Amino acid sequence: MNLIKTTRQVKALGLCSGGLDSMLAALILKDQDIDVTWISFETPFFDAGAAKKAAKQIDIPLIVKDITDDYMEMMKAPKARFGKNMNPCMDCHTLMFAKAGLMMAEVGADFLFSGEVVGQRPKSQTKNSLRYVEKNCGFDGLILRPLSAGLLPETIAEQKGLVDRSRLLSISGRGRKPQVALAQKYGITEYPSPAGGCLLTDKGYSQRLRDLLYVQKTQNKTQLHLLKHGRHFRLDSRSKLVVGRNKAENKRIMKLYDPDTHIRLRCTHLPGPDALVFGQTNETTLQLAATITAGYTKAPAGSLTIISIFEKQATKQIEVTTPESGIFHNLLIQTP
Repeated sequence: MNLIKTTRQVKALGLCSGGLDSMLAALILKDQDIDVTWISFETPFFDAGAAKKAAKQIDIPLIVKDITDDYMEMMKAPKARFGKNMNPCMDCHTLMFAKAGLMMAEVGADFLFSGEVVGQRPKSQTKNSLRYVEKNCGFDGLILRPLSAGLLPETIAEQKGLVDRSRLLSISGRGRKPQVALAQKYGITEYPSPAGGCLLTDKGYSQRLRDLLYVQKTQNKTQLHLLKHGRHFRLDSRSKLVVGRNKAENKRIMKLYDPDTHIRLRCTHLPGPDALVFGQTNETTLQLAATITAGYTKAPAGSLTIISIFEKQATKQIEVTTPESGIFHNLLIQTP
């Protein structure tokens, strides 16, 4: 180990998911008097909510960046392919480290780090997977994983003596006992479960996403966020209906409502859902959308229901026959 004498404090920039492993990795480095900053990335599939809580809990500066555009470009053809669902985990990590690496100079960091543990994830955290990320992100040798460093090749930071390798750990596997013990040592009592918060690992959400990308053929950010809410119906290859399931969901859907690109449907004389149509529509698809919407009002099946349609600055009403429950189930896209 070649010790480098320096008058300035060593700095590190780490990826933060907000989980326990992220917190422990940062604290292990802080124990070596390393100045730690976190970065957390956001897309419609995951956010920085947990990272913000973790940063506040253990007092670490946090940078939050939205990378949706670059992420969707990667999603078109991930080199390491998708996992069980629409999760491109290895290329996702590669993209994040590439983005973080470009910010090293901006924050004055000497190296990157993460809370990844060898063997914790069967696809994305094997030694080969971790190596894939390093080779493809453009910052080979600059990624330190403090929880499993003893099981991995020395990084440049360790070789230069910026980090004391003997004080790093050799945790592996899916067990959590070492991390829980460390959490007690550091006084960490609150942390999320290790299941992860990425929607791309969810079967139902992935099914909706496939429909949006490959049938609707759009990557519109608002539509990506809408995938999280309501019932989704494929009206035809060019248009889709989203119907709220309860008052709370109606509110979330209406927050995403864009009168320039969405058509809003609502029964104004009976309790019922808010519904949005997007894509290219015609009288046939609007009639179908109004009929489906009527099926979720309090109107009895077979009765006539008036659905108001709000399209740009115009409003009109369509009278439809309220359908039997479940009659349009074949048009329903998988629910998360």
